[in-house]
Amino acid sequence: MPKINANIQFMFNEYELLDRYDAAARAGFEGVEIQAPYSEPIEAIQERLERNGLKHVIINLPVADPETGQNNLPLLPDKVGIYQERVALGVEYAAGLGCIGVNTGIGPISEGADPEIAYKTYVDNLRYAASELEKVGVLALVEPINTKDQPGFLLHTSSQGMKAISDAGHPNAKLQYDFYHMQIMEGDLVDTFAELLPSIGHVQFADTPGRYEPGTGEINYPFIFRKLDELGYQGWAGAEYNPSGRTEDSLDWFKAL
Repeated sequence: MPKINANIQFMFNEYELLDRYDAAARAGFEGVEIQAPYSEPIEAIQERLERNGLKHVIINLPVADPETGQNNLPLLPDKVGIYQERVALGVEYAAGLGCIGVNTGIGPISEGADPEIAYKTYVDNLRYAASELEKVGVLALVEPINTKDQPGFLLHTSSQGMKAISDAGHPNAKLQYDFYHMQIMEGDLVDTFAELLPSIGHVQFADTPGRYEPGTGEINYPFIFRKLDELGYQGWAGAEYNPSGRTEDSLDWFKAL
């Protein structure tokens, strides 16, 4: 069985943020991830991790444009300085929490923006983030996201994610492969995952349609998890789904493992 961690941005929302760490541990998870830990002091999160024996697997950079609120700061050539400030904050939290990686953010292309300039800005920003995160032993992660949920997203297939990593040319940049997003965009999940395995730094999953827990949709997750083992994947797999009811009642798939 792969190492399964809970995404407590999506799961355990019945609880306040810090209490989600306790709830995840009670449910049997040994690792957690969260997009936005920044509302809490690092020391407060560290205390919950230590209390519960949890590994903090990944966090996300905060990439909302302060002017528009759109989560596409890495694509904006006139706001590189702000992005670099966000990288510094992510480095501080990731190092303090002992993360293996940081989702460095992408976002949709702004209306009227030049796609080539947006892409070049993104690649340059990715290279910078990879370099800064490497200093504290943390991976810079690139996550393609489906255009059904987020129209206009710059990178929306695994091949596009790999091209950006190649163009950035930094060994600390790795792919964050999300089975939910890639089922929507390209399918052929197991063969694609096997091909890209050397470049994959983290895995996430949810079922589709609906982005609910495994067993509610079309993806055969018992088969997927077996294949991760057979292929020798050694990393974590983050459950990033919207529980169809109370989180604790959505864990039959996890108990079965």
